Amino acid sequence: MAAGAIGGGTATLIGQLNGGSAQATGSAGTVQGTTVSQSSKGTVAGVAEAVSPTIVEIGATSSAGKSTGSGVVITEDGEIVTNNHVISGAQQIEVTLSTGKTYTADVVGTDPDKDLALIKLRGASGLKTATLGDSSQVKVGDEVVAIGSPEGLTGTVTSGIISALDRDVTIAKDDSGSSGQGQGGQGGGREWPFEFGGQQFNGDTGEKTTTYKALQTDASLNPGNSGGALINMDGEIIGINSAMYSPSSSAAGSGSAAGSVGLGFAIPVNTLKADLDTLRAGNNS
Repeated sequence: MAAGAIGGGTATLIGQLNGGSAQATGSAGTVQGTTVSQSSKGTVAGVAEAVSPTIVEIGATSSAGKSTGSGVVITEDGEIVTNNHVISGAQQIEVTLSTGKTYTADVVGTDPDKDLALIKLRGASGLKTATLGDSSQVKVGDEVVAIGSPEGLTGTVTSGIISALDRDVTIAKDDSGSSGQGQGGQGGGREWPFEFGGQQFNGDTGEKTTTYKALQTDASLNPGNSGGALINMDGEIIGINSAMYSPSSSAAGSGSAAGSVGLGFAIPVNTLKADLDTLRAGNNS
């Protein structure tokens, strides 16, 4: 068996498919943005059309090489949420929008305990933004859509359901230099090891680890999806995709790039919302 991390406040305003977006406001980190139009609600196509413009590809270059992950745009001027493991140890970060336009990004803040990071594009404005939903309302069986850049394939859309709640996923807390950062994708960056169900996957997580409660989904996730969005059928972000499980290589973790077979994990969006003020304050643990 093998698996790898995949690198890539409640908002109540429901925007129109072609509607505007707003800056994040409030101490709870509420973010309002583009969601699904009334006529397209409940369809994968409607969710994909509305939310895809808010999902980006992140290329992180480090001493280990270049790795690919994903991110979610939350403000018009280019604040992007992703996984800490996507950008950990990166010396340069390049972000590609769904339009193909590229930007250089800087790290604003990281929280290795929650595997979250906030980066900011240089010189961006007028971007479409995602709406952060309420993961406390998520139920097993809810339909979901995942959008990200698996294996560098920007804007890939998959769908499925929430298959379980509150799964304990343990990851390396920081970039130790042995595990690397991000996901292999096209650039040869190493995959990020994690633990689940008492076993280690895709390498040794090391001595410094952290555990979070994850949403489990059968929507297909593959290396490069890390930091991308898990979305409900109203077009609201309910999780940040963070890890995948695949049974086609050894649990000892030889670094197989085997793909998803229907067990993926996402950080609940309420965890992100509670952490936004800390990330914006520039806390780099």
